[in-house]
Amino acid sequence: MSYRSMEQRLPKKAMALVLAGGRGSRLRQLTDVRCKPAVYFGGKFRIVDFVLSNCMNSGMRRIGVLTQYKSHSLLRHLQRGWNFLKSEMNEFIDLIPAQQRIDDHSWYRGTADAVFQSLDIVRANGPDYVVVLAGDHIYKMDYARMLADHVEQGAPCTVACVEVSRKEASDFGVIAIDENRRVTDFVEKPADPPHMPGKPDRSLASMGIYIFSAEYLYEVLQQDMMEPDSSHDFGKDVLPRAVRAGHVLAHPFELSCVFNSPGKTHYWRDVGTVDAYWEANIDLTATSPELNLYDREWPVWTFQEQLPPAKFVHILGARRGMALESTVSGGCFISGGLSRSRLFSSCRVHSYSQVEWSVLLPGVEVGRHARLTRTIVDHGCRIPDGLVVGEDAQLDAQRFHRSVNGVTLITRSMLERL
Repeated sequence: MSYRSMEQRLPKKAMALVLAGGRGSRLRQLTDVRCKPAVYFGGKFRIVDFVLSNCMNSGMRRIGVLTQYKSHSLLRHLQRGWNFLKSEMNEFIDLIPAQQRIDDHSWYRGTADAVFQSLDIVRANGPDYVVVLAGDHIYKMDYARMLADHVEQGAPCTVACVEVSRKEASDFGVIAIDENRRVTDFVEKPADPPHMPGKPDRSLASMGIYIFSAEYLYEVLQQDMMEPDSSHDFGKDVLPRAVRAGHVLAHPFELSCVFNSPGKTHYWRDVGTVDAYWEANIDLTATSPELNLYDREWPVWTFQEQLPPAKFVHILGARRGMALESTVSGGCFISGGLSRSRLFSSCRVHSYSQVEWSVLLPGVEVGRHARLTRTIVDHGCRIPDGLVVGEDAQLDAQRFHRSVNGVTLITRSMLERL
C-alpha cells in the first residue's frame, strides 16, 4: 500500500478520543463557568473546534469527546455546531461524560482512566487504531499522515512531539529519542527538562497526541488499572512504562503540520495561561499571522449564531467608529476606537471609548469614554462609562486579575464588586 493510499484509508479504520475534561485552572476566572476546551478563541471559535476540525479535515469521522469538569457550555456548543455527521454512514461525535464506571464515587482519576472507562464504547466500534487527542491546544495537523507513519514504522504506540524552549518545557511531558525516532525517555513536567542533542536551549515536548494500535491500548490500560500506585495518567504512568518496553515512536510535528501561512513555521500553542491566551488571540490581528484562519483548504469548523455584519458608525470629530489592525466579528456595533484588538460576536463599543491590545469575548459592552489597554474581557461584561484599565498596574491588580506580564482579566463578578 502506498503512503498516499494509507493516508486516505487509515482514518476510516481509526477512532479518535478527545480528552476535553480539563479544568484549565491557569486560565483563572475564564474557566469559572466553563472547561478549558470550551473557552472562546480566535473571534468566533472555541478551543475544542481546532482538534475536531483537524479530525474532519483528516478524514476521521468516528469521534468520542470525553468530558468532566463544568461541561455544560462545551456540550451545548458541540450539540449546536457539531451535529452534522451522518450516523447512517458510521460517522459520529459521541459526547461521553464521566460515568463513574469503576465505582460510584470516583470520577476520572487521570487521562488513562478516562479512556479506560470508555473502552466498551471504543470496542463496540471495532477500530484498528485509537487516536487519543488533547482537546485544549491550538494547531492544524493532518492526523492521517501521523496514522500512516504509525503503521509504516510498526510501533504499537506513536507520540506526536514538538520543539519548545527548555524554559517552556516544564509545562509538558518531555521526551528523548534515538536516531530512529524511538522514544528512550518520557518525563512528565520535569523541573529540569532534558535538552535536545546539540540544542541546549530546546526540548522535545509531547503534544498530548497519541496513536495506539487498538489491541495494544486495551492491553496497556488493563495493566495500568492493576497497578495500585498508578495515577492512571498517560504522561505519568502509561507512556513511561511503554517507553521502558521499547514500544513508543516519536512523530515530529513538522511531518504532519498543515502549513498554510507562507514563510511561517509550524504553529502549535497551549493557551493555558492568561498571558498565552491573550498573546495568541492578539497575534491573529497581525497582517500575516502565524496561524491562518482564512485557509479554505483546511477550514476550522464551529457553531456561530446568525448575526448581521459588524457596523461602524459616526465620523464627527473625536466621535468616530474605527478599527486599526483589529478583527471584529458579526453583530458588533462600533462607535469608539479599536487598535490591535480582537472582538468576538455581538460586542458594543460606545462613543469616545478606546480599546487597545485587548480581547473582548462575546456580548461585551464598553461604555462611553472608557479606555482599555492589554485586557481580556469575559463574556457578557458591561464596562462602565469612563472606566480606565491598563494604565495603573497597582489599581488594576486591586480591582481585577492582573497577570505576570501585565494583562488584565475582567469578569462580571469583578465588575460587580466595583
